[in-house]
Amino acid sequence: MRGLVIRWLVSALALYLTSLIVRGIEIESVTALLFAAVTIGILNAIVRPVILLLTLPLNILTLGLFTMVVNAWMLWMASKVVVGFNVHGFWSALGGWLVMSFFTFVINVLIGESGKIEIVHVRRTVRF
Repeated sequence: MRGLVIRWLVSALALYLTSLIVRGIEIESVTALLFAAVTIGILNAIVRPVILLLTLPLNILTLGLFTMVVNAWMLWMASKVVVGFNVHGFWSALGGWLVMSFFTFVINVLIGESGKIEIVHVRRTVRF
């Protein structure tokens, strides 16, 4: 349960940071932010796999680039469901999805399995 809450808060933080950077993505309240994060998670878990399966021929034809359109559409769909969360247009949704994915990745790298902030050490070993 703790991991689910942490992922939800990570998604909400990434969405908030995205709204600060991408024009056309607006969040009116903290409640709207939290509901938008949950809605995006549910859409990505349930609707996105079905859409990707239905668009598989187009996805193969575009060498996987159509997946970006599907992901942007999930963000736009969440804005239609959640009051107080607005995505204006396709390019805002596409840019928002790219930025949000980046922030989610970075935050998830910093947060370990235990839910605590971890310091990442990179070691290089040179052997002769």
